Amino acid sequence: MMWAVALLAAGVAGAHGASAQEAVDLDMTARIRQEAFQRSQVVATLDHLTDVIGPRLTLSPAMLEANRWTRAKFTEWGLANVHDEAVDNLGRGWQFTDASVDMLSPRAMPLHALPKAWTPGTSGPVEGEAIFVKLESKDDLAKWKGRLRGKIVFTDELRTYKPNEKSDFQRYAAADLDELLAYPLPKARDVDPAMLARFRARMELAPQLNQFLIDEGVVATVSISSWNDGIVRVMGGGSRKAGESVGVPALVMMAEHYNTVMRALERKEPVKLRLNVDARFLGETNQPGYNTIAEIPGSGPQKDEVVMLGAHMDSWHAGSGASDNGAGVAVMMEAMRILKAVGARPNRTIRVALWTGEEQGLLGSQDYVSRHIGRFEEPKDPEEKAMPAFFRQHKGKLLRGQDWGKVSAYFNLDNGSGRIRGIYAQENLAVAPIFAEWLKPWRDVGATIVTQRNTGSTDHVSFDAVGVPGFQFVQDQLDYFSHVHHTDLDVQDHAVPDDLKQASAIVASFVYNTAQRPARLPRKQVVEN
Repeated sequence: MMWAVALLAAGVAGAHGASAQEAVDLDMTARIRQEAFQRSQVVATLDHLTDVIGPRLTLSPAMLEANRWTRAKFTEWGLANVHDEAVDNLGRGWQFTDASVDMLSPRAMPLHALPKAWTPGTSGPVEGEAIFVKLESKDDLAKWKGRLRGKIVFTDELRTYKPNEKSDFQRYAAADLDELLAYPLPKARDVDPAMLARFRARMELAPQLNQFLIDEGVVATVSISSWNDGIVRVMGGGSRKAGESVGVPALVMMAEHYNTVMRALERKEPVKLRLNVDARFLGETNQPGYNTIAEIPGSGPQKDEVVMLGAHMDSWHAGSGASDNGAGVAVMMEAMRILKAVGARPNRTIRVALWTGEEQGLLGSQDYVSRHIGRFEEPKDPEEKAMPAFFRQHKGKLLRGQDWGKVSAYFNLDNGSGRIRGIYAQENLAVAPIFAEWLKPWRDVGATIVTQRNTGSTDHVSFDAVGVPGFQFVQDQLDYFSHVHHTDLDVQDHAVPDDLKQASAIVASFVYNTAQRPARLPRKQVVEN
């Protein structure tokens, strides 16, 4: 079934000039395989990023150290044009070193919780009485005004424990890959007015709520982790922007401990807690973050054209950012090392980018694309301009940059540390038969499918949005969406070394094949309005 679909796609793509018999340099492929499988450095790279440098929150000292260290490795490996490119005014840095929560009454019990990024610390141990309060509207703020001083506010209802219905660790079976080949018809792209109204209301309430908590003397807020089984899934709160209210200390607590407190409150028992959160902002003004860039220069007739690969280097702060996305960074760095080690002399220039600010909304890759490749006109309507791009009703005119016609493709890796099983073609029918040929030498290590499905929420979207082919690989999920994603379990132990080696080899081959093609990869039509 998989190859029938690929052949059907090849027939469609033929009208666009793509050959079903795409040339593949099997000698180079073999050299890439041997370097990747026999002399890999990908695990050593991941180890340094995660266990030595640690979590790399955007604008944190660890993220700056990651920029410095990756530059040094690229230089050591002989890459060219190694540099950082600033992404201006991302906000203030933040870091935390410790957090503890203890229940003092009705019985003594340690509780597991971690602070949200960009929220203040407690400046030493503080105590307060827990209270459950919904603060979801201006009416809620008015209702509770004058009633919360000295309280530790629990913001979510008790959640009944629900065991996982699927295995905690998953690899795609043949039937799962077949299912991925089926293309679900897209739903209407119109933005739901009700959803848009809710989003606007949340954006308007957030700074008001932060200031309300300060003015009312709230000690801290505590939210329930969105995952069970003792896992703390925590991201950001407060505000990273200088001059904006950051609220009070805010923590996310493992669900089972959170429920323990909530049951005591439901029994009308006074619950007294002690908190100690060592967290701080770094500086009083907005600072730039940095994308780290390096190249293998092209040496052929199309050396001024570029093939790009990348992964976001920033992470959240609870774990060490191993699967999200130290694994992607290590694989992309290893792909560049492999190509350099095997003596690749690409026709086009091969450029790697390690992005900042992805977790805050693809900020690093979007900044790069808008500077060098293209961007849509800003809306004239102030309300629409304030909306994130995915909520805007009209894209406007595409303003093409100097590199819009030079970038053949961008390849991304950001779905954990699982091995590559294929690639998402992003509805680019003409590219399908090309990728199908490129995958043939990798069928013996599990990479087989080209699916027309779109996948989002990571940096290839920044390129795809402006008409430059941008692709994310299909990866085995492992425990990425059951234990690891944005949690305190995102550590090196959950990465699989052989999967990283396989992914590094496939990425290196795809990038090299793209660099050697006589023509750029086929492009989709850009939607403008």
